[in-house]
Amino acid sequence: MNDHERLTQRGIRPKKSLGQNFLHDPHALEKIIAAAELSSDATVLEIGAGAGSLTRHLAQVAARVVAVELDDRLIPLLREEFADFPQVTIVHGDILALDIGDLTGEAAYTVVANLPYYITSAILRRLLSQKPRPRRLVLTVQKEVAERITARPGNMSILAVSVQFYGQAEIVLRLKPGAFWPRPEVESAVVRIDVFPKPRVDVPDEKLFFRLVRVGFSQKRKQLRNTLSAGLQLSKAQADALLGQCGIAPQRRAETLSVEEWGALTRAYAQAQPAD
Repeated sequence: MNDHERLTQRGIRPKKSLGQNFLHDPHALEKIIAAAELSSDATVLEIGAGAGSLTRHLAQVAARVVAVELDDRLIPLLREEFADFPQVTIVHGDILALDIGDLTGEAAYTVVANLPYYITSAILRRLLSQKPRPRRLVLTVQKEVAERITARPGNMSILAVSVQFYGQAEIVLRLKPGAFWPRPEVESAVVRIDVFPKPRVDVPDEKLFFRLVRVGFSQKRKQLRNTLSAGLQLSKAQADALLGQCGIAPQRRAETLSVEEWGALTRAYAQAQPAD
């Protein structure tokens, strides 16, 4: 019995409000597991266990699987399905409200998840900005989101900078709507993010780094001299000098900057601030 049949038998229909599109394609599931490169002693955090298709594959290769599911209708099904799998723990809750450390303990962990499209950015911020960070994430997301995450200078966004500050991101698989039930209206992709032991660039304050990024993208069609001047309460001459110190032309726009250039801008701005 496949997941569609199991859910239908119990009268469970996917909730659009939760962004539920269950991945059922066996070849896609196998490729996701391969991309995660899980060792036999691996701890895995799965977000959105759904009907358990991915959970079953994870349980075959990992030492421990913590599967989080928000939909209370699915919890009895999951607990019944994995009652004989001591390595699988089913957690009913919202990943944005749960303490990651309580879920994973002190072990290094990998995140493998089919994420609801509407909450992808929030989950990424949660996982990457708080400790303990995962060693790797393998995420099924909307194709356009995957392309934003892996963008290069010229097409950068706050999301791209935020993810690439913490890790190396690449698209490892593209999925057609038919791989899911119900079929989504958009195509999907699997992104692998290998998280660095420490952020890609050395900055004096991560909060300051992201403050400058937000200011830079606040009016992304405008030149950086204008956005920084308005957002940081600098004169145009001061903004030009700050950018020039980093070798960044004042006429450039935020989407053209690399993570390294944002790091240089953060260091220069921090150094220019008067001492307390």
